[in-house]
Amino acid sequence: MGQAETRHLPPEFWSSPAVATALASCDFATLLEEIRRAHGWTQKELALAVGYSQSWVSNVLRRQQVLTVDQVREISHRIGVPVHLLRFGDPGGDDPTKRRDFGKAMALALVPLPTRAAVDETTAPALTAITGAQRRLDATTSARELSRGVVAHVEMANRLLARAARTPFAADVAAAGSEAAGFAAWLHADMYDIGTARAYYRMAINRARRAGHDLLAGYMLGSLAAFETDGDDPELGLALLAEARDQIGATPHAAPRAWLDAIEALSLAAARRDREDAGHALARAAKTIDKDRRSEPPPWPWVFPFDHAKLAGYRALVAVRLTRPADALAAFAESLSATQPAPKQRALVMLEVAAAACQDGTARRDSDRIDEAFRLGCEALGVGVTYSSERVIERARRFRRDYVGHATSYVREFDDQLRAALL
Repeated sequence: MGQAETRHLPPEFWSSPAVATALASCDFATLLEEIRRAHGWTQKELALAVGYSQSWVSNVLRRQQVLTVDQVREISHRIGVPVHLLRFGDPGGDDPTKRRDFGKAMALALVPLPTRAAVDETTAPALTAITGAQRRLDATTSARELSRGVVAHVEMANRLLARAARTPFAADVAAAGSEAAGFAAWLHADMYDIGTARAYYRMAINRARRAGHDLLAGYMLGSLAAFETDGDDPELGLALLAEARDQIGATPHAAPRAWLDAIEALSLAAARRDREDAGHALARAAKTIDKDRRSEPPPWPWVFPFDHAKLAGYRALVAVRLTRPADALAAFAESLSATQPAPKQRALVMLEVAAAACQDGTARRDSDRIDEAFRLGCEALGVGVTYSSERVIERARRFRRDYVGHATSYVREFDDQLRAALL
């Protein structure tokens, strides 16, 4: 007999709660069963696909057959399990100790699970692992594709939090739920579903406070402040930033304080406050970064250090809003030394660069600079269309509305591309 036909499974399959939990806990039996259901295979067809006998596959699914690392790797390649989602790489990339550890984990995964999972010390890490896997998919997947699985994950976290009440694990589960809700907010902001994004940000803040995690609550408040500023309500953003500072208190870590100062500068510039106020906020952030001489990583939920390169990105955004195109372009160039963002974030940055270049070209009556701005705009808009990012497309519309000059060939090309994106 030939091998069963294997079709490509969609990205959201791997981030669904059942599959992500199976990957996180090395539960290969559950993973195989979910793949079988997704393809609509019988158990015999699954056996054909993996290249083993039906009785062997039946024993695996009934958790009576222990798999070796090599068998897991071989089966995964045959049926299209992304290797980067597993806890080992290609042959030769793992040492014997890791292989033994994985084998132990696989053996433990064969123990029958209770019909109703208990909340214990593993619950919060499992929820966090799922959110982490979903975040990694965000770099290559549209928000609309990811959102269904993410929303289901948030709902599962809420159910587990309700079940965790009066247990020692409630705070950790609440913190994990906060992170999941914050990511759901991010995705809905990318879809330009403003009301839903705002609701998830509020949920994230509530869960962080319920966890008693002041830094996490401050992070979610700061994220909501940036969201409101981006949505043309910088005064609300400033009020939320004041609340975020009260929430985190006198933290010794530089990343939270410098980050909040940078968002404040952006909000002040967007609110058209005194230009010196925005400059003072950026100066405070720079001073905080300079004073920080510790080598330990930033506190969770900050993933990367907030350094001068990242601050330069905010400085550029502030300059764009204060109509200082030369300063904006110089700051953007300095920010390029930072870790490159994911495609959708990069498209947003490119549109800010385009706005600065357009301001500069208009001020100098330089048609070449304006053409350069609209070439960048076309490239960024293409990313927005590819990833179905309504946020990028809306930012492209704002960029076009702000330009009132002569319609060159590049401007007309941008207009055609924007019109096609909106149809």
